[in-house]
Amino acid sequence: MFKITIDGAETEVEPGTSILQAARKIGGHHVPPAMCYYSKLKGSGGKCRVCLVRVAQGSEKDPRPMPKLVASCVTPVQDGMVVENLHSPEVLEARRGVVEFLLMNHPLDCPICDQAGECHLQDLGFEHGREATRYQEGRRTFKVIDIGPYIKLHMTRCILCYRCTMVADQLTPERVHGMIWRGEVTEISTYIEKSIDNEFSGNMIDVCPVGALTDNTFRFKSRVWFTRPYDAHRDCPKCNGKVVLWNHGNEIYRVTGRKDEYGELESFICNECRFEKKEMSDWNIEGPRNINRHSVIGQNHFEAPYEGLLKAGRQLPPRKDLLAAKTEEAQN
Repeated sequence: MFKITIDGAETEVEPGTSILQAARKIGGHHVPPAMCYYSKLKGSGGKCRVCLVRVAQGSEKDPRPMPKLVASCVTPVQDGMVVENLHSPEVLEARRGVVEFLLMNHPLDCPICDQAGECHLQDLGFEHGREATRYQEGRRTFKVIDIGPYIKLHMTRCILCYRCTMVADQLTPERVHGMIWRGEVTEISTYIEKSIDNEFSGNMIDVCPVGALTDNTFRFKSRVWFTRPYDAHRDCPKCNGKVVLWNHGNEIYRVTGRKDEYGELESFICNECRFEKKEMSDWNIEGPRNINRHSVIGQNHFEAPYEGLLKAGRQLPPRKDLLAAKTEEAQN
């Protein structure tokens, strides 16, 4: 086991573990942000540079600091490594520069974007964004297009994190979209006369960290914080059928996969569960979803009267003392 210290907190991890994964083991403010890294997608990371950290001590054997900031998602730990995340002014200044670069072409259309409230770029812009832009040139713009029966592409919002192409490579049998051109004109596009309609294509929506890929069946129906999320499941021959239902009353507005505290899917779900099962009778309701991310949805902890949503013969899960839970969370 290797020992690593991040902002004064020490932990032990397996050799080959990245600095970012070691930080996630510690948790809290020690974890650098990440826009392109996705632990369940092979080859992800090293593209957005938001997770830059300073290695103040390379290892116990070689205590010299690394000469430049490194991307924590692709840098393996060494025994005795000392890392600075929020304790380094150099890291914070570099992170502000990366966020400014990501927002260079990204439109500030949060009031009409379906990703608002769940957007990692919103969080980064709030934490590290500048008050005004220094960019004077015209922003690049693209038309909004359908790249399949269920997915709409807003290329203007895309930050080129490559997550959607990795989903297509690793989950679907035949990829029909990818990156074309190079440099500042790079964009996501499909092959001529091809559309994305394979069985797991909807997962591209869930892994997109911004609002570049949106759900055609949910567009402009509601703000996400006006809906109520429920954990639910069904017997599905294609996936494990464990999802989150986002309800408005007893109407299902959208279905998504379950995400962990870092916004990553716990498991990928099929398009049948995501787009075609929009009746309450299709699902077994487990109870309200506990949203513990630092987002506006996390403020809407609730105890819903979901007795009427349960199928006959099922019992209610035990009620949670939300006041006690919030007090415990504040103390931790």
